[in-house]
Amino acid sequence: MMILDTPIESLPATSPLTIKRLKLIGIETYCDLLNYFPYRYEDYSIISPIMSIQEGETVTIRGTVIKSTNEYTKRGYKLQKITLQDKTGSLQITWINQPYLAHIFKTGVTLSVSGLVTRFAGKLTLQPNGWEIIKDESMHTGRIIPVYSEIHGLSTKTLREKVFHVISHLKNTQEPPESLPTEVLIYNNLISFHEAYIEVHYPSSKERLKQARLRLGFNEMLILQLSLLLKKHEQKQKKVMYQFSLDDIEKKQKIKNFIERLPFKLTNGQKEAIYDIEQDLKKQNPMNRFLQGDVGSGKTVVAALAAYITYLNGYQTLIMAPTEILADQHYQTMLRLFKETSVKIAIQTGSKKNLKKDSSNFDIIVGTQALLTKSLIFNKVGFIVIDEQHRFGVAQRALLKEKGGEPHLLTMTATPIPRTLALTLYGEIDLTVISEMPQGRLPVKTYLVPSKKRQKAYEWIKNKILTDRCQTFIVCPLIEESKEETKISVKAAKKEYERLQKNVFPTLRVALLHGKLKSKEKTEIMQEFTRKKYDILVSTSVVEVGIDIPDATIMIIEGAEKYGLAQLHQLRGRIGRGNRQSYCYLFSDNQEPAVLHRLNFFSSTTNGAELSEYDLHHRGPGNIFGTNQHGYLKLKIASLSDISLIKQSKNAADYLIKKSPDLKLFPKLLSSLNSNQPQTHLGKSSTI
Repeated sequence: MMILDTPIESLPATSPLTIKRLKLIGIETYCDLLNYFPYRYEDYSIISPIMSIQEGETVTIRGTVIKSTNEYTKRGYKLQKITLQDKTGSLQITWINQPYLAHIFKTGVTLSVSGLVTRFAGKLTLQPNGWEIIKDESMHTGRIIPVYSEIHGLSTKTLREKVFHVISHLKNTQEPPESLPTEVLIYNNLISFHEAYIEVHYPSSKERLKQARLRLGFNEMLILQLSLLLKKHEQKQKKVMYQFSLDDIEKKQKIKNFIERLPFKLTNGQKEAIYDIEQDLKKQNPMNRFLQGDVGSGKTVVAALAAYITYLNGYQTLIMAPTEILADQHYQTMLRLFKETSVKIAIQTGSKKNLKKDSSNFDIIVGTQALLTKSLIFNKVGFIVIDEQHRFGVAQRALLKEKGGEPHLLTMTATPIPRTLALTLYGEIDLTVISEMPQGRLPVKTYLVPSKKRQKAYEWIKNKILTDRCQTFIVCPLIEESKEETKISVKAAKKEYERLQKNVFPTLRVALLHGKLKSKEKTEIMQEFTRKKYDILVSTSVVEVGIDIPDATIMIIEGAEKYGLAQLHQLRGRIGRGNRQSYCYLFSDNQEPAVLHRLNFFSSTTNGAELSEYDLHHRGPGNIFGTNQHGYLKLKIASLSDISLIKQSKNAADYLIKKSPDLKLFPKLLSSLNSNQPQTHLGKSSTI
């Protein structure tokens, strides 16, 4: 049996309670323990003679205990004091309320202590962060020390000791075995898998730690890239249930007529997207395309044209949106676009149900998760559209596809995602990006408003509403205030609605919209806002998607620092939908320089790709979606912000697949892929 297969019950000097706690975090074997990586490190590698230490340094000192006492303070604290002596001098070190140390720090013991050098009562001392009795090799002092996430009562010191035991055994083996061919290691300047695991836990230097993290991160990203490439290959092997034909002259003429009847001209980006989709629909294997484009770039029209092609071939289209508001928006858009055709359109949401069990009377069915209802039977689904697809789980998307056997699939998002990140997240999908906006669309003017100018902004907005008959969104990040949220002065939607209606805009008509309202209530409010019954809509970020109000030309975003730039960009996309100049005002009480820089950057550009790149590099990949990756990728060493690593691993994956499409030439790599190894905990970017 390999060492890494050893069950953790074999760990020496380990209590049943510690074993139980290890198992609670998924550690069953030595391999699992080895894959519980440090989330940061402390550098205690500077070993200083006592007489040379300086205040403010973080050092390790080594010497012999010449005095050890327990003392009580007037306040009841118990102090453990030792005097440590080396060849150059002596130093007193104090611990608080750790009386068991008196039995360990006996006179004559050789001790190593690490910590920060401080001054107390005029004398230098050490604030001890780590200590150990000197043996063959240091574990807690005198080196770069790993710090592990403490969970379920497991201290970082305990975890360090258990990992150290495993590492000490690995040094005389070649475990874990190498999974990459030599040419990949040499080309990418990578150390061996074996070395990487030893150095990531107990690095011999900062440079070796960097190499270890690069190697493990490379492997982690490579497994992801290979998995996506194999999925893409598997997708190419599938055959559609219903074959499309686009070469018929009559069909071509109908498609041309449909485009000519549109109340606007297609942009070049839309034309390119339609071309990509048409080429996919001609193939025998099902389309799996990801369409990305800014809010208002015209993705829905592209999807509608593909749905029309599907209709002309005698098949049905399903369009699934994450919210009833967005589903209803798509439904209304489809009704307008297809009003001069014989295409029959239905909507299926929690509150609106055109379908019972049989859907044969409809050609396009728009809905929410209600489309997944088991009792719903679809006749000939040839095309599926999933909007804002990252808001749905993998299982939900799979269930929808099952409704149509092997239909063509188009997923869409208005969330600006850097291209490299998109290819990593959706590597098994063909990518199309609409990078331009319709002609005549004026960029939204965006301003970060200082607190002292808030009242003037309100007065300007009031005058604008009264003179131009425009409408305004006021977006708050919360529905109600909690004690913690009140402390940081975040505007809550309900309270803000009451304040604005009573004190700020008493003569204007103000409505409130938030996610806790029933679907029917939300729909009614939006319809009334569309019909201009209200001048101002106070809302949570529920307005982020699916609301198209041409007369809404002003938006206030409260607590703007709470949002990622991609989410701010989507919110801003709710205005500027017509040909009138629109304005977005960012309100924030946070005056931190980094926050102000980020919000000023947002104010300076309307380019979604630039904003997403900024967030990726400054706030991490989690902020692309406004959540911590929303359950996408649980990477432990690699980072989605590391563009260089993504490109490196992608090139390596392409090389390996080209050399062996089924990876059978690389059995260890295939084994890792099949078992999804290495399985590691979520960790932060490590720092020293």
